[in-house]
Amino acid sequence: MATPSAGSAAPRSRAGRRPSPSRLLFFAVFLGIPLLIYIIFVVSPFLQAFYYSMTNWRGVSANMDFIGLENYRRIFADPTYLKALTNNLILLLVLPTITITLAFALAVMVTIGGDSRGEILGIKGSNVYRVVSFFPYVLPAVVIGILFAFIYSPYGGLLNGLLNIPIRLLNALGVDIAPVGLAWLGEEKLALGAIVAAVVWSLVGFYMVLFVAAIKAIPSEMIEAARLDGCGRLRMAVQVVLPQIRENVSTAVVYVGIMALDMFVYISVMTPSGGTDKSTEVVSRYLYETAFSRSQFGLASAMGVVLALVTMLMAVIVLFGTRRKDDA
Repeated sequence: MATPSAGSAAPRSRAGRRPSPSRLLFFAVFLGIPLLIYIIFVVSPFLQAFYYSMTNWRGVSANMDFIGLENYRRIFADPTYLKALTNNLILLLVLPTITITLAFALAVMVTIGGDSRGEILGIKGSNVYRVVSFFPYVLPAVVIGILFAFIYSPYGGLLNGLLNIPIRLLNALGVDIAPVGLAWLGEEKLALGAIVAAVVWSLVGFYMVLFVAAIKAIPSEMIEAARLDGCGRLRMAVQVVLPQIRENVSTAVVYVGIMALDMFVYISVMTPSGGTDKSTEVVSRYLYETAFSRSQFGLASAMGVVLALVTMLMAVIVLFGTRRKDDA
């Protein structure tokens, strides 16, 4: 076998080649421009907000004094801010749990929840359920907030009206029972739960459709094999389907978690002042009030920075915490 002579030039490696002008242009257009846009519109505003959070800027003047971490000390000594942050953390635990669980259960019902014999199908009328359940998601959040504010109204609201139907029947039979007149959004112990119900109603249809698409992508042979092994519907959903759509579920949890850490529109429409004794106050609404009603933009920026850090921490925990060991 012939070997190259010592004097022959070795072929230049791919790593040693200079990138061609067309290759440089490709990276500049398809990598450089998006990266530049991201830095300008995402990274730069965050850094600017962090700088403002360390000043006493009032938003109406270019003059500001650097005060260090004083704004952070003030917000963590503010009981209203701590209440708002606590409500956001409660929503972060409750809202994704309820929404994703209901959406997954409905998705399983309309895909593999039908007859256990023959072809694997969803329950009867699954296509109708799929379309109808998506309707609330197309409504703007403001419309949903106004709609549920009327539903929860203590005077003529739909919910109290439904609860009073059996009471009226009992009164007609001679049983004296006072009618229900609960102020669902005015009761400190009920208001936050009432708002959660409205948000879940608006979101669950969209995530059901998302999970349905993911379940449809699972190989049918896997579902058939599980069914032949005697796997019931619940066990199949938890042990077969759920691991296969794990990435979709973790992404959905992140998006609903971001919604739970925001909630500005729903709270502003349904409980404009943050509810009774600030029972429904959230950081975003309190931030808005601090900035635009009291002109304390530096203090509001500190609230926003803390909320952004909590949001990023949540996303990192969910996305990396749900990864399989073999994906690492």
